[in-house]
Amino acid sequence: MQKLETLSFGKYYHIYNCGINGCKIFWESDNFEYFLTLYNRYISQIAETYAWVLMPNHFHFLVRIKEKEEIISDLSGHKNLTGLMKLKYPHQHFSNFFNAYTKAVNKRLSRHGALFERPFRRKQIINSFWMKQNVLLIHNLPVEFKLVKHPADYTWSSYQTCLSDKPTKLQRESVLEWFGNKSNFKVQHSNKVIFERMEEWFIYQTGFRIR
Repeated sequence: MQKLETLSFGKYYHIYNCGINGCKIFWESDNFEYFLTLYNRYISQIAETYAWVLMPNHFHFLVRIKEKEEIISDLSGHKNLTGLMKLKYPHQHFSNFFNAYTKAVNKRLSRHGALFERPFRRKQIINSFWMKQNVLLIHNLPVEFKLVKHPADYTWSSYQTCLSDKPTKLQRESVLEWFGNKSNFKVQHSNKVIFERMEEWFIYQTGFRIR
């Protein structure tokens, strides 16, 4: 079994996982929305998000774990600061997030046990070139799985947010900078992605098959 990387403060990671034995983790729009609500509650305090996609049985996030000083600063106005100032390890925030969603699904569907494969997967991303490649991979997954014909047509990803002018916590300025501008972002997402090559790299780097 491949050794999992430790989530370190100040580093960028591709975070991803799937339903246990490939089972569905999202059934209807309420599930997607609640998952994102919990993500904001548990993860936005400790990580910046650059891209994401929620598929019926798996998900992907491109994030930067904040520095300790940033987290403390962000929490400075929190009403329950005393407990949060202890700064749990970053992976614990993700585990708490997944556990909260699992409990909600189990209660709603009257099911028991794990919902996600354990432990969740993570891969450090070390330069802007691979940041960009991961954004393309993440946004094109719905196309590869034939759910839509273009990333813009899929509701549950960060593609549309990258092009929007509405306020967001997504780090879209940085994402657009990796692509040069909005026009290049759209052009490169419209080009046929050489998905097989990207998937080979992804499997080589992570040991995790995305199909």
